[in-house]
Amino acid sequence: MLGTRTNRTLGAATLACTAALALALCPLGTRAALADAEADHADELQEVQGRINESNVDYEEAVARVEELQAQIDANEARIAELEQELPAQREEAAASMRSLYRMQQSSGGLVELLLSADNFNELLTTIQYLDVIQSHNASAVSDLVAASEELEQTRSALELQMQEAEAERDRAAEALAAATAARQELQARIEAQAAAEAAERQAAIEAAKAEEGQTFVTESGNEAEVETPSEGSTGAGSIDWNMSKEEFVSSWGARIDAYLAGSPLAGYGTTFAEAAWEYSVDPRFSPAISMVESSQGRYCYRPHNAWGWGGISWSSWEEAIWAHTAGLASGYGGTLTYAGALKYCPPNADNWYASVLANMQRI
Repeated sequence: MLGTRTNRTLGAATLACTAALALALCPLGTRAALADAEADHADELQEVQGRINESNVDYEEAVARVEELQAQIDANEARIAELEQELPAQREEAAASMRSLYRMQQSSGGLVELLLSADNFNELLTTIQYLDVIQSHNASAVSDLVAASEELEQTRSALELQMQEAEAERDRAAEALAAATAARQELQARIEAQAAAEAAERQAAIEAAKAEEGQTFVTESGNEAEVETPSEGSTGAGSIDWNMSKEEFVSSWGARIDAYLAGSPLAGYGTTFAEAAWEYSVDPRFSPAISMVESSQGRYCYRPHNAWGWGGISWSSWEEAIWAHTAGLASGYGGTLTYAGALKYCPPNADNWYASVLANMQRI
């Protein structure tokens, strides 16, 4: 087993060195072919991203339904508790009423004598009304007990059905969450595979950018940006830890992005960037870093609220723009920085664009 692992490691290292050497020696046409292959890989990532988005929507809907059902269950349980508290008194009252009715029925002869002994008609009416009130009250007490018992049973039956439905909803939500998690893991694996495949291209791009560091290049938005390079020995931004809740993710990355954007027109939108990144499973550093390279964090936009040189589009607000740009990065670029994506995003100056965006992502 150890020998197999060692051979695989050596094989991977040999493949990486061979790829680097081939890239250094290959003509521009071959390099373009490699970029086309990476673009095809990005299309596969886009398909996975679509499944992730659908799973997120299904999970959020299922969770909302479970919460709604739980609220109904809580209300039913509260009503059952009220009924259970009321029943003992109602049973006692009904029992007393039934005893009274029984005594009245057994003493019918005495009642007739009581009526005949009335001195006048008014006294007779008063006696009849009194007896009618007693009988009505007793009958009502018995009826109330029956109604309360029926309501209790109906409520319990409804509660059992709702509990079954809630449990089914939870199962579906759990399956949706598992599917989203699996899709995220698959996406991460594909990203890592793509990163390994294009390692030589990324290294060549960074080396080319280092030769021009401190100079300027034209970005996709038509602005000029200073060439920046990442930290020594780094060719990628690294992976994102998705093993946390949405609240933890947004809180952590929102604060980091706010610190990065402080003093710019995009200041204070860290939470928006983080929420959009979570929704579309995009590296939360990706869009803010591009905004720095393309427009100095929104200071020099070539279209209203377009800080990213994004397709000649204008937006009415930063929030709308951030969500739209993040969605575009998910659907068209696999949600993270790759050299193939740089060739697609800023073809004339892909090397400098890739290195500069990576350097800014490392600052967040």
